Amino acid sequence: MVHKVQGAVVMAKDAPVTLVTILVPDPGPGEALVDILTCGVCHTDLHYKQGGIGDNFPFLLGHEAVGVVSAVGPDVTTVAPGDRVILNWRAVCGNCRACRRGRPQYCFDTANATQKMTLEDGTVLTPALGIGAFAEKTLVAAGQCTKVDPDVDPAAAGLLGCGVMAGLGAAMNTGGVGRGDTVAVIGCGGVGSAAIAGAALAGATTIIAVDRDPKKLESAKALGATHAVDATAGDVVEAVRALTDGFGADVVIDAVGRPETYKQAFYARDLAGTVVLVGVPTPEMTLELPLLDVFGRGGALKSSWYGDCLPSRDFPTLIALYKQGRLDLDAFVSERITINDIEAAFTRMGQGAVLRSVVEFA
Repeated sequence: MVHKVQGAVVMAKDAPVTLVTILVPDPGPGEALVDILTCGVCHTDLHYKQGGIGDNFPFLLGHEAVGVVSAVGPDVTTVAPGDRVILNWRAVCGNCRACRRGRPQYCFDTANATQKMTLEDGTVLTPALGIGAFAEKTLVAAGQCTKVDPDVDPAAAGLLGCGVMAGLGAAMNTGGVGRGDTVAVIGCGGVGSAAIAGAALAGATTIIAVDRDPKKLESAKALGATHAVDATAGDVVEAVRALTDGFGADVVIDAVGRPETYKQAFYARDLAGTVVLVGVPTPEMTLELPLLDVFGRGGALKSSWYGDCLPSRDFPTLIALYKQGRLDLDAFVSERITINDIEAAFTRMGQGAVLRSVVEFA
């Protein structure tokens, strides 16, 4: 059976988001059909729209989602119809060299649905991050579904599917922030704010938010930042050093992903400190650093892929913290919108007016 549903598609680079009828097949082996409840509007979707991730248009956007499994393939045992799930883009294979070494969070062969969703004329759609959740239904690999409690707000829980998990994980998993550490986060949008929340959860005592927008700095304080640095008011590196006894931070997280912010992160860390890049650069960006400075400062330069998370481990843990009142996922939900409002949500994102707009389908 093929399901006809409405989906938000971008047909060409920089084209507006359009609502069209898409065809979603019933699940085959290893697949699950999911009725979408909510989906966050993530900056990665904007990257797809702008052609920054690839040119396999048309793209079915959306990936930061919660839904209910409506059907599964004949061999699927991990989820069943009726399960409430967060969708993820790290369905680990269990067989690649990373998985065999006990590091499934770095799986090099993650799974997506084998069958394709299409337009009514048969044009194959490329689902964003293998998910494509700006639609009433989507088809994914069963491993992309992580069961969660049905009694939590799906708009908040779904943000673990990408941006919030990326930020939390950049601090807690990739950066290894621990009790008593000093942390600086450059860029306080959705991902950077989540990194601040993650640093606070991990027990950092000094958490420095860096941004150009005073509203974002205020939001960062509400999520755990102990200090705020206006990046337009002076030298960011010197400001971070002044707040860390002149040494620099133990961990500096670049949630912007530009050469200039990466250099700020590099020089704002303490000797033997850690830089974590979680902001996504565009393909043309390059970086130049004196190699002697790289050698002389020691420490670690890391990139954080999806917060180095393992969804089956991390999502249930973070949902438990949310239910305990220790992780305020609700604070990241700036507005609830319909599928008709996605283009406007991209505009508000570019203006820095929201942490997350969340599309509600039910």
